[in-house]
Amino acid sequence: MVGGRNRLPEMGKAGRSKVFLQGHAPWYKRILDPGSEIVLRWNWIFIVSCLVALFIDPLYFYLPGVGGDVTSSCVKTDASLRIVVTCFRTIADIFYLLHIIIKFRTGYVAPNSATRVFGRGELVMDSKKIAQRYLRSDFFIDLIATLPLPQIVIWFIIPATRSPRTDHNNNALALIVLIQYIPRLYLIFPLSSQIIKATGVVTKTAWAGAAYNLLLYMLASHVAGAAWYLLSVDRYTSCWKKICRKEFAPVPCNLYYLDCDTFGHNDRTIWANGTDVFKNCDPRNDIVFQYGIFESAVKKNVVSIGFVEKYFYCLWWGLQQLSSYGQNLSTSLFIGETLFAILIAILGLVLFAHLIGNMQTYLQSLTVRLEEWRVKRRDTEEWMRHRQLPEDLKHRVRRFVQYKWLATRGVNEEAILRGLPADLRRDIQRHLCLDLVRRVPLFSQMDDQLLDAICERLVSSLSTERTYIVREGDPVTEMLFIIRGRLDSCTTNGGRTGFFNSIVLRPGDFCGEELLAWALLPKSTMNLPCSTRTVRALAEVEAFALHAEDLKFVANQFRRLHSKKLQHTFRFYSHHWRTWAACFIQAAWHRYKRRMMENNLTMAESSALDEKEDDESGQAVSSSSRAKLNLGVTILASRFAANTRRGAQKIKDVEMPKLQKPEEPDFSTEPDDDRLFAL
Repeated sequence: MVGGRNRLPEMGKAGRSKVFLQGHAPWYKRILDPGSEIVLRWNWIFIVSCLVALFIDPLYFYLPGVGGDVTSSCVKTDASLRIVVTCFRTIADIFYLLHIIIKFRTGYVAPNSATRVFGRGELVMDSKKIAQRYLRSDFFIDLIATLPLPQIVIWFIIPATRSPRTDHNNNALALIVLIQYIPRLYLIFPLSSQIIKATGVVTKTAWAGAAYNLLLYMLASHVAGAAWYLLSVDRYTSCWKKICRKEFAPVPCNLYYLDCDTFGHNDRTIWANGTDVFKNCDPRNDIVFQYGIFESAVKKNVVSIGFVEKYFYCLWWGLQQLSSYGQNLSTSLFIGETLFAILIAILGLVLFAHLIGNMQTYLQSLTVRLEEWRVKRRDTEEWMRHRQLPEDLKHRVRRFVQYKWLATRGVNEEAILRGLPADLRRDIQRHLCLDLVRRVPLFSQMDDQLLDAICERLVSSLSTERTYIVREGDPVTEMLFIIRGRLDSCTTNGGRTGFFNSIVLRPGDFCGEELLAWALLPKSTMNLPCSTRTVRALAEVEAFALHAEDLKFVANQFRRLHSKKLQHTFRFYSHHWRTWAACFIQAAWHRYKRRMMENNLTMAESSALDEKEDDESGQAVSSSSRAKLNLGVTILASRFAANTRRGAQKIKDVEMPKLQKPEEPDFSTEPDDDRLFAL
C-alpha cells in the first residue's frame, strides 16, 4: 500500500462513514510516487518557475545607473525597479521552498534493489529513509538556491555599507547574485532528466523543443547583456574616481560628491561648477581613460536612459556577442574586461554548439520523414532508369509513391500497431474500422466479438488510378472493403462471346466475395478460388484488406451463426450473385416469351382450321369462285403456321448464354460444432 492512495469502497449504505485501509493518511503526510501524475505536473510547474527565476535575477544588475544632467552626473539606484524585482524574486523563492518540501515527501527507487533487473526496481516510501537520502544528496544545493541572497544584498548590505566617505564600489556586491545563479541554473538539468525518465522527452513536439532551446539561448543573452551593463556603470564610475582622487583645485573632489544623494548640497554644487571629472571621462572627448568594450554604453548614454530602452539594447548586445563568439569586441588592457570578453567567447561557442545544435535537431526532425521519402523516391528513379522501364510504367510507379506519401506521410502504420499491446491494438483497430465494417451489410448483423475479430485483422491497402486489383481468372488473395474511391468490376463469363457485365463499387462496397465462399466451405482446399470479375481502380482508392488466411479464421466463426438471414444477405449484396440472378431472370424471360409465341401460333392455326371446316359444311352449294377463294385462304394460313413453327423451332435451338451459378456459402454448423453447442 503506497501512501494510502488505495482505499476500500464503501461497505454498504448505512451511515456516512467510509472504511479505509490502515495505510491511509492525511494529504500532508502522504508519500508521493515519483512517477505519479501529480509529481510530473509539479516538475513541469517548477521548471517553468526556475526559468522565470533565472530571468528575474539578472534584473538586479540594472538597479545602478547614472543620473544628473549634462554637466554634472552622479550614481543612483532605481528604487521602483528594486521594489518590483524584489517582489517577483520573492514569489520565485516560494516555489523553490515548495520544491524542497515536496522532495521530502517523494519516494525514490532503491538503487540496489534486486527487482531492478526486471522493471524499475523497488520503490522506497519510508519518510525517514527519504529524508536521509535527500539530506545527503541535493538538499544543500536546493537550500542555497532558495535563500533570498539578492534581497539581503540590495536591501540590507548595500545601505549599511554606504556612508559619506564610501568609494562607491558597492556595485561589486551585486555580483554576489551570480553565486546563487549557478546552483539555480544547475537545478534545471537534473529536473529535465527526471522529466525525460518519466515521459521520454522534455517537450512533446519538435517546435516546442526548438522553442525551449531558443529560450535558453535568449536567457544566456539576457544574462550577458545585464552583466555588460553593470560592468559598464562600474567602469564609468571607476574613471570618475580615478580623476577625482587627483583633483585638488579649484575645489577639492570628494568621492561622496559622486552620489546622487548629495546632488542638491551647496558644496557639491560649487565643486560641480569647476570640476573637470566628467569632461575627462566623456569618451566623446579626447581622453586618456580607455573604456574598451564598455565605450558604446557610455557614448550612447545607455547607463542613463530609461529601463526599457537600456534593457532591450543590452539584450541585443548580449545576443550579438554570443552569436558572433565575441569576435567584434575591441578590449582595453584592463584585466577584468579581457576576462569578461574571454568568457563571452567561450560561452557563445558552447551555447551555439549545444543549444542551437539541439534546436537544429528538433527542426530537422520535422522533415525527417520528408527526407526519407525523397531518398526513397530518388532510389526508385535510379532503379527504374537502370532497369530501363517504359515511361508508362515509370509514370504509374511515381503516382503510387506520391499517393502513398500523401495517404500515410511516410508512417508505417502496421509497424506501430505491432509494437502495441494486444488490447490497445484491438481498441485502435475497432475505432478505425468498426464503422466501415458495419456499413458492409454482410457484417452488420454480427455480434461485437466477430466484428472485433474482423477489425483486428484488417490491413490498409492503397491503389492508384487504372490499377488492376484482380483480373478475371486470377486467384483471389484478399477481400477489399472500400473506404474512399471508386472501383470498376466487370466480367465476361470466362471470355464467352457476347457476354459482358460491369458495375461500379463505391465506399462501403466490397469485392472478392469468392474468397468468402471458399473460406466458408467446411473442408476447403489450399487452392485459392479464381476471380469471376476484373476489378480496376477508377480513381485513387483507400481500402481495408482481409487476407485469405485471416478470412479463413473469421469464416470459422461465421459458421457458428445459425441464421438463414445471413445467407440471404450474402446473396443479395454479392455482385457475383446479382449478375447470375440477372442472367437467370433474362433467360427465364426469353423462355416465357418463346412459350407465349408458340401458344399464340398454335391458337392461330387451330382457328384457321375451324373456319375451314365450318365453311365446308355450311356452304355446300356455293359458287366455284367462292370455293377457290376459301381454298386460297386455307393454303396461306397453313403455310404461315408451318413457317411460324419452323421459326419457333429455330429459337428453341438457340440457347441463351448461361452464367455459372456461384458456389453456395455454407453457413450451417458442422457436426463438431453441434456437439460443442450440446456440451
